[in-house]
Amino acid sequence: MADETNAGGEAAELENTEMLWYVLKIQSNREKSIKKSLERRINREGLERYFGEIIIPTEKVSEVKNGKKKVTEHKLFPGYLMVNMILNDDTWFLVRETGGVGDFTGSANKPIPMQEHEIARMLGREEQKEEEAPRVALTFGVGDTVKIKEGPFEGFEGAIDTVDETTGRLTVLVEIFGRTTPVEELEHWQVEAV
Repeated sequence: MADETNAGGEAAELENTEMLWYVLKIQSNREKSIKKSLERRINREGLERYFGEIIIPTEKVSEVKNGKKKVTEHKLFPGYLMVNMILNDDTWFLVRETGGVGDFTGSANKPIPMQEHEIARMLGREEQKEEEAPRVALTFGVGDTVKIKEGPFEGFEGAIDTVDETTGRLTVLVEIFGRTTPVEELEHWQVEAV
């Protein structure tokens, strides 16, 4: 019977020799530590040639807290990692035996690679986040009643007419001398819920 290992002691590779993207189910809120642990294990085992990028899909969100603007990263898919890798016995075992990793997504315990359109959407989003301004975290929507807490219309109450999610600016309809008047270009932090 032929020996299944080569001189380096590595198991014979499966048919798949192409790097494909796979999704890993992992423990939520431990994405960064699990990613680092997986990268350390890959380096320690000398399997770098079988792995490409390991991504935690995120987006930048701009929020105002205590009057200060802060940009934070929010996970798009909490509890999941995207891994570009060649799937063989060694890599499958290494990934599954990394602490915090549940399993690959797929059916019947057989990892299924992501489809091309899913990869394009995910990778396009990763490249885009470098270029675009952070998305503003808004707690208000059209029709909500708010009170203006800053500016020339301070103290007026009205209904939100429009919301610009990219800039965080609002238009609020207030009543002045019995007439509905739009107050435009209000920042989201200049109003509060009533």
